[in-house]
Amino acid sequence: MKLNRLTLGVTSVLLFPLTVGAADIVPKQLAGPPAEFAAMQPADPAEAAVHSKSALLPVSLGADKAGGFSSEIALPVESDKLRFLVLNGGALDWSTTMRAPNGRSEKSARALATDARQADFGIDNATHPADYYAFDGISEGTWKLKLRSTSGATRNGFVLLEGDSSTQLVSYLAHRRQLVGEYIFVVATATNESSDELKSGHNAAPSMSMSMRVTYPTGDILTITMFDDGQHSDGAAGDGIFGGRFLADKAGNYLAQVRLDGTNVEGRQFVRTAEHPIPVVERSLSLSGHKASARTNSDSARLTLAVPVVTTEKSQSHYRGYAEVWGTDGAGQWVPVAWVSGMLSPSDGMLGFGLDKRWIALAGARAPFELRNVRFEDTNGYVTVADANRLALQMPDLTIDKAAPGSIAIDEAMTMGVRPASLNAEKGTGKRLLLVHGYCSGGVWPAAQFSNASTFLDANQNRTHDQFARLISGFGNTWNSFGVVAHSQGGAASLHLYNYYWSGLDRATGNRLIQSVGTPYQGTNLAGILATLGSWFGVGCSSNNDLTYSGASAWLAGIPTSSRAKVNYYTTSFRSTNWWTNDYCQFATDLVLSDPEDGTTEQAKGQLSGAMNRGHTTGQCHTANMRDPAQYLDSSRNATMNANAAR
Repeated sequence: MKLNRLTLGVTSVLLFPLTVGAADIVPKQLAGPPAEFAAMQPADPAEAAVHSKSALLPVSLGADKAGGFSSEIALPVESDKLRFLVLNGGALDWSTTMRAPNGRSEKSARALATDARQADFGIDNATHPADYYAFDGISEGTWKLKLRSTSGATRNGFVLLEGDSSTQLVSYLAHRRQLVGEYIFVVATATNESSDELKSGHNAAPSMSMSMRVTYPTGDILTITMFDDGQHSDGAAGDGIFGGRFLADKAGNYLAQVRLDGTNVEGRQFVRTAEHPIPVVERSLSLSGHKASARTNSDSARLTLAVPVVTTEKSQSHYRGYAEVWGTDGAGQWVPVAWVSGMLSPSDGMLGFGLDKRWIALAGARAPFELRNVRFEDTNGYVTVADANRLALQMPDLTIDKAAPGSIAIDEAMTMGVRPASLNAEKGTGKRLLLVHGYCSGGVWPAAQFSNASTFLDANQNRTHDQFARLISGFGNTWNSFGVVAHSQGGAASLHLYNYYWSGLDRATGNRLIQSVGTPYQGTNLAGILATLGSWFGVGCSSNNDLTYSGASAWLAGIPTSSRAKVNYYTTSFRSTNWWTNDYCQFATDLVLSDPEDGTTEQAKGQLSGAMNRGHTTGQCHTANMRDPAQYLDSSRNATMNANAAR
């Protein structure tokens, strides 16, 4: 496994073990105005759909007559160009031959290819070795690809085939009820940029069939036929939208791979797949009764809104909670007061939100009150484990400031709660800029280009955004205050920290609190494919649900605009060359990512609505060992970030 080299100079490097728990971390008590109700709701699952121009085809070698092991698969070629990868876990005894449509003899793929080389497919240090083949001037039609092994030491693998980007498979989870005992529904269709009918989902191709290959946490595999019959969450019968389902009978990480086989509008055969890692969790929490209660805190300015819950032995230490507070006006009509949220820990059979009484005064609300759209989510994938449309909210006798709503200025205490005494007290020494890496990576920032900075290091690890954020907090406790310059997932983790927990970020001063480069705020398609590859080959960093399209969408549903506004982010992509050559950062990942991209993050998926977009740069890639220089080595941008960073 590759390790990134660290530049040691004016910065310090974390050398002691990291602890994910961060026992002294204090969660914020989040709240916001009714105008943000819609933004804080889970997004439409279709908005997190995978748009796939490629196919990841599983290969299993069986004993053959020659005394070796082999497998033959169909390889539809849609134009005179073809690119594919053979992934076999690094086995050295595999050979690859091809037979043309209607051909009789096989030829070595390496001999036929215009380009053949070894490659690494993945993100940073979470990569798989692959053999890359590219062909120009190849004949259209269905080729036969034969894979052979002399020893059979490795019999399983994948072929990753790039198709024509004008025809894509669009696939997504139909809901977020990823609980043990629930059916999981997946929906898919096909689009073609040259056909209005395909775009609308009608008659998605002259000929088309879909199936779903589900890998269970146990490793068992089930293949399911998908239907366009109006009975599988697929819309109307015959509308070109297919649906399939499977029962999640145990907790763990599932993989659902949707496969589309068809003939496009030009009459050419094609195949596409889309990969969905699906975390399924236990029902570790349930609501007890249909009523919540409020109590006044010791400072009398705040309320605790306690929701009664029943926990199990598998309950988590904390959950992400959300609810809307409603009251009534003088005419007895319901009026919205505020939303409340935060990382909540079960205590004495309750989960408690915090609410500043000024929200009630601002709304001019009075009893009766209720909570609406209540949900509590597991922090691995943000799966809702307990929810309620409405809960009556029993209030104590309230003393509400009668000041005119216009005189109430929304401040930190209203939106995040009261700062804990431990944060108000001097804690740590001095100010610092933290240089944070990303998923399955190490220290990447050139330390000498930053002043008064320290390198956070949790090398080659896989963390959820929540775990990652807690680690940053623990490291940052060394100083009284800190800002962040982050790469890749480090940007999302830093935003998560600021949004949900009190830390040195809240004491920092300066222009830019969080700055990030190359962060896939909306996820990356590589996360799903890496999870699928890892199910057979294993990979040191494993899969990360927060980096998938659907996982990122679920996470973002809890991040309000006020927190996003603390982020300044940059995106980059490959350097454009000539129109007749492939533009890419990494020729292996280019098979599955949509242009423009940096080899890991697509520019469109690197956007964070509500944050400050500081610009897009071409000619820079996500990390080292790609075609163009690594984005974190831009000395000019680093100087700008250093000069503007909060500390």
